Amino acid sequence: MEIRLDYMKVRPESLQTLLKLEGYVQKSGLEHKLWELIKIRASQINGCAFCIDMHTKDAVAAGETEQRLYLLNAWREAPFYTESERAALALTEAVTRISDAGVPKELYEQVRKHFDEKQFVDLIMAINGINCWNRMAISTGMIPGEYQPAQK
Repeated sequence: MEIRLDYMKVRPESLQTLLKLEGYVQKSGLEHKLWELIKIRASQINGCAFCIDMHTKDAVAAGETEQRLYLLNAWREAPFYTESERAALALTEAVTRISDAGVPKELYEQVRKHFDEKQFVDLIMAINGINCWNRMAISTGMIPGEYQPAQK
């Protein structure tokens, strides 16, 4: 496999724009493990191997269990996720596949049982952020496998 285009070299400001969104989500107070689950689930839906590789490694480094990562694509059938995580994962799927059915009122209400208005906006920003990263990685042919999380 070979990378098609190194967008970071061709247009470094594109990377800076994405990193600004990433910084917003980091500062939002969204729980780190939940954010990683969101990134992985959206990446699974989008088929972004680069991002799945990166964010599963980041999730493990943040203390996420392998069991929860292995079952993430079947989270509805697995008992290892909290109700708030389930609501966030359902929202992740709806926003990632927004052209299918939008975000139904019932889902919005389910999410709002666990997250206030500001947190809801932060969830949407996190979901949109990873969807953008996925589209950049897939479109430019980024290759999975090399990424290693920063050592703490």
